[in-house]
Amino acid sequence: MPGISARGLSHEGRRQLAVNLTRVLALYRSILDAYIIEFFTDNLWDTLPCSWQEALDGLNPPQLATMLLGMPGEGEVIRYRSVWPLTLLALKSTACALAFTRTPGFQTPSEFLENPSQSSRLTAPFRKHVRPKKQHEIRRLGELVKKLSDFTGCTQVVDVGSGQGHLSRFMALGLGLMVKSIEGDQRLVERAQRLDQELLQALEKEEKRNPQVVQTSPRHSPHHVVRWVDPTALCEELLLPLENPCQGRARLLLTGLHACGDLSVALLRHFSCCPEVVALASVGCCYMKLSDPGGYPLSQWVAGLPGYELPYRLREGACHALEEYAERLQKAGPGLRTHCYRAALETVIRRARPELRRPGVQGIPRVHELKIEEYVQRGLQRVGLDPQLPLNLAALQAHQAQENRVVAFFSLALLLAPLVETLILLDRLLYLQEQGFHAELLPIFSPELSPRNLVLVATKMPLGQALSILETEDS
Repeated sequence: MPGISARGLSHEGRRQLAVNLTRVLALYRSILDAYIIEFFTDNLWDTLPCSWQEALDGLNPPQLATMLLGMPGEGEVIRYRSVWPLTLLALKSTACALAFTRTPGFQTPSEFLENPSQSSRLTAPFRKHVRPKKQHEIRRLGELVKKLSDFTGCTQVVDVGSGQGHLSRFMALGLGLMVKSIEGDQRLVERAQRLDQELLQALEKEEKRNPQVVQTSPRHSPHHVVRWVDPTALCEELLLPLENPCQGRARLLLTGLHACGDLSVALLRHFSCCPEVVALASVGCCYMKLSDPGGYPLSQWVAGLPGYELPYRLREGACHALEEYAERLQKAGPGLRTHCYRAALETVIRRARPELRRPGVQGIPRVHELKIEEYVQRGLQRVGLDPQLPLNLAALQAHQAQENRVVAFFSLALLLAPLVETLILLDRLLYLQEQGFHAELLPIFSPELSPRNLVLVATKMPLGQALSILETEDS
């Protein structure tokens, strides 16, 4: 999708963007607040303007992907089958114009052309035990961290929320960085340490097979630490250097690959409060887990705007994958009916127990192979109700006939979701700028592989020409 680049905005331009976002989100709040599983119980279709209903009614999934989400199939031209109301066209244009672009600035052949499971940009030892999505992420973020470390003269990288250590391992053993890896789960840390040893052995075997490849410097595995990082307090362990720097104090670079919820906020606070932290490269996710208040808003500017509030439902919607859903729409697979089935199940639950609203339904396998009444029976059992409750089959079939309407409403909400993510990330940029730091947002991953693909880069010195270097794809 097209969008706006944070890099092209002045400080005043970013503040004005925040104003515009809060106004637009307030205007379309009813769509964003809605739960798709309440499509029938709350008559969500009738909450749309009649002119919108006429334009969207009867559109099949590929047409929704092309006309509404603006993501046509390869070689396809967007052609509207009828004259759309200006208000709906304005929504579409505004959603595209105000969201941060997630299209990376680099253009290179896909690293998965030869093999969809193996990145051609990573050697075999670094691919082992790592899924394709994660291969792409650790390579791209690791290379950016290396460049940022060189630019800022960092002596140590701290990977916070490191999980199994894939990013730390690549940065330490692949890029030669000194890395401390912090993770709160003891089991994940133990597995990371086992994978470190396995990788070291694989690299040693590779050197013996290829003696012409000389390792010029000793290898340092990541230093793993088991520690939960409290987002409300400074973590001393995070700030301790692994080695005493040759000259002066340590210079730390903090990074987090999809640091969940408040963890990404903790990184920002450590960067802003601790003089030894000179750089930051953070990719956030799981916005619905942000503390309220505390995790958003961070900046004084956004906190002072009317309508700045982003309740759980909006933050949860911001985590959906727009590109992935558009691809599903283009394929028009039977899996799209899941939302319709779940919304129909909600009507049955409400009739049986009116006080039971939106209960969690554990994943029902192979939904696309089930009749709607079979799905409802299995769903009733999963929420603790009698699966043999008498069902109004005609009503269920009438709901199923509205499947495309359900998909259209969900697509509308998904079209607006990037605006919520943009406001959250913009708030973080403004928070850092209010304290005199230099901060930018760069699309770093392919959005088709990794939807949360915006990295917040911050330093305590002007970035200047370094931004172009950070965005460049290594050859």
